[in-house]
Amino acid sequence: MEDTQWFSPADPRCKAPYGAAPSGSAVRFTLRPKRQKGFVRGRLTARWEFDADRVTQTLLPWTGMEGDRDLFSASLELGDYIGLIWYTLRLERMDGSFEETREFQLTVYDAAERVPAWFGEGVTYQIFPDRFCRLSVPDPQGMVGGRWVHQSWEEEPEYRPNEHGEIRNRDFFGGSLRGVEEKLPYLQSLGVETIYFCPIFEGPENHRYGVADYEKIDPMLGTKEDFTRLCEKAHRLGMHIMLDGVFNHTGFVSKYFNGDGFYPNLGASQSRESPYADWYYFQNWPHEFSSWWGIYSLPTTNKESVSWLSYITGENGIIRSWLRAGADGWRLDVADELPDFVVHAIHEAARAEKPEAVIIGEVWEDASHKIAYDVRRRHVLGGHCDGVMNYPVRSGILNFLLGADGAALQTAVEAQRQNYPPWAFYSGMNALGTHDTLRVLTLLGEGSDRKGDTSRDWRCQHRLSPEQRSLAAARLKLGSLLLYALPGSPTIYYGDEVGMEGFEDPFNRRPFPWGKEDRELLGWFTALGKARKELPPLRRGGLEWLRCGGRVVSFARELAGERIIAAVNAGDRAAVIELPQGNHIRLEPMTGGLFRENGAPIFPLPA
Repeated sequence: MEDTQWFSPADPRCKAPYGAAPSGSAVRFTLRPKRQKGFVRGRLTARWEFDADRVTQTLLPWTGMEGDRDLFSASLELGDYIGLIWYTLRLERMDGSFEETREFQLTVYDAAERVPAWFGEGVTYQIFPDRFCRLSVPDPQGMVGGRWVHQSWEEEPEYRPNEHGEIRNRDFFGGSLRGVEEKLPYLQSLGVETIYFCPIFEGPENHRYGVADYEKIDPMLGTKEDFTRLCEKAHRLGMHIMLDGVFNHTGFVSKYFNGDGFYPNLGASQSRESPYADWYYFQNWPHEFSSWWGIYSLPTTNKESVSWLSYITGENGIIRSWLRAGADGWRLDVADELPDFVVHAIHEAARAEKPEAVIIGEVWEDASHKIAYDVRRRHVLGGHCDGVMNYPVRSGILNFLLGADGAALQTAVEAQRQNYPPWAFYSGMNALGTHDTLRVLTLLGEGSDRKGDTSRDWRCQHRLSPEQRSLAAARLKLGSLLLYALPGSPTIYYGDEVGMEGFEDPFNRRPFPWGKEDRELLGWFTALGKARKELPPLRRGGLEWLRCGGRVVSFARELAGERIIAAVNAGDRAAVIELPQGNHIRLEPMTGGLFRENGAPIFPLPA
């Protein structure tokens, strides 16, 4: 049988340290072929991508034996390089024949980077502000955007296009910052330590991703004073506040572009003498301009504009002023569309204002090697994003719950542990649902988005059958258990913890069903939040995989000698996980829990 075990980047005998490496260090490579293969030396070919694709070769001489295997070893000195190295390894014989690996990735990150740990340790709760909690029905008269307000909190969001075929998102429900403030005890009971707000700045649409004024809280949400008071109360309860930074584009209806003339100042579309004139890309002023995904209501900002960058990142710019007002960090919307120098400037501004501030990027793929607009990004090399939204792990968990082999989830997590710096791996925003995805309960019950065989009217009215909902809830419990036990911040999209359903936007953005919560699911998430807060290994412990395959996933988290085991059986048969010293964990079908090293259960917690 052909020997394929002579090198694996995941084997510490072959590559040390494991995963990404800090600049200024060295990586030790060891090839381990069987003696009978007759190799005489090894060779490492490295392409240093961020150094004009410089290529180096390192000989790996024979260094001894281990059993029936030869060892060929050498170290690759990294020096002050920061970036990606693509490497292959070759074993050579005297006659010139050889065997060679595929190309592997080595991430070299800035050794000087120091990332605050608070974000990755605790639970994050994502709030879509208009739909979380309202205390009174607001009057939209005089507000930007021609809004209208649903009188009933239980109405469906508007989802049908108007006579021009547009879905304008101008219907509001009136959630507010004071409403969030009133629900802080509820969030505390869930174990929440970070509140992540979708945009809260003035904007014409209910999602507020078309920002109209970065300096002003949307009046339907409240005032800057309301925001600061909310931050102060959240801080006293041990919570942080993270804002959504939408800097790639503004609103067509904004004081900067002022496409409809709502604001009294001169916007870029009104005058070439406007202070915002060079903030946008005009092909034929004023009617032809670049916009996000071709959506005219979201004109793209000119990142080369000195005044724009100063406005966002200067000493009195948007980043620093809202941290000054009480925020603790920023999530960067469509981070791939912001050039690296902009993300770096945002990172530097945030740290200068508040050394413990955290920057999280919206990146849907592996952020370590993401290419956007033909440029390899520096998202997690240091000085840019401290972590990213962890969609690959979301996909791994959901695929497992819907039938994929448990080994695939292990592979998805390990790909990040190998490619990300430790601080980025532990600062991932790990969610099963967000404002950009189906409600997780709906996905786990239906198995797909149903866009191919249903109408929007059907998807608006449809709810899971009792049988579907029961299965989906059981799956959600297992998925959330994995989420809370893995490294990174377990993130709840508002309402998932109480069983909200919904297909795509806007059905995934319905108002929170206060008074109609699924109490069983809520109890599960409450207990998970307690476990995450009280068990240090779940917050910052190491990760060791146990049995992962078929319908079973299990792993251990260990810190300071305390070892917690997470185990899930998503199958229809009982499963046994063997532990050291003759102990074991038995899992009935569709069950999971947290256990001590001897197999004693510690979660679900007693009611």
